[in-house]
Amino acid sequence: MSLDRLLITGAAGDIGTALRPALRSKYQLRLGDLMPIVPLRQGEEAVVADIRDLSAMEEAASGMDAIVHLAGHREGTTPWEPCFEVNMGGTYHVLEAARRQGVRRVVFASSNHVTGFYEQEGVFTRPDMPSRPDSLYGVSKAFGEDLARFYADEFGLSVICLRIGTFRPERDVVERDDDRILSTWLSPRDAVQLVTRSLDTSVLFGIYYGISANTRAYWDLQNARADLGYHPVDDAELVVKSFEEKNRQNT
Repeated sequence: MSLDRLLITGAAGDIGTALRPALRSKYQLRLGDLMPIVPLRQGEEAVVADIRDLSAMEEAASGMDAIVHLAGHREGTTPWEPCFEVNMGGTYHVLEAARRQGVRRVVFASSNHVTGFYEQEGVFTRPDMPSRPDSLYGVSKAFGEDLARFYADEFGLSVICLRIGTFRPERDVVERDDDRILSTWLSPRDAVQLVTRSLDTSVLFGIYYGISANTRAYWDLQNARADLGYHPVDDAELVVKSFEEKNRQNT
């Protein structure tokens, strides 16, 4: 599938900001968010669009080959109203706008919270296991995955769902509040690889965990490796060990 023009929703966020330098070398980028994004680089344009507005999303999606849908409320304690209006309604608007405008692929930023209760019970989790959301936020992302499955089956729209782990720079791994991030970390360069592989794949629909190659991982990456060719290079454990070794050498 040849894709040239790419819309990123929520492009001003952490993941969108990390993706831009790598993706603009391969795609013409349209950066969507609630406020204008400045400064722009060569190969980028900005659009102000609220995913709660279907007409605005149709306009933003016009002429695009693919959409990376990052916009949404991401806090695990998000109350019902924004979950419903933004994460659920907004995702419907993105997918429906994609269908109406002839977009061929959507990469949907889902969440590990879709299966959060497995984690609480210490269960190693595969993407094909039944959803067990741990919050209303997780419920909203589970809805997004089911809606994506419908759009793939009913309309042939390719949708790749990525259950994002903990996206943080290395310093946050080192300066962590607890050890969960050692299992759930997704490094910026692995995030770039994962999204790029998701755009390049021939898969019509799939659900994949978005984490690095963490030694302590409790989410299965096997299908991401096999289907997408995703081969993460970072490991939170090694980041910590490298930092500790440098500290020893400096003392």
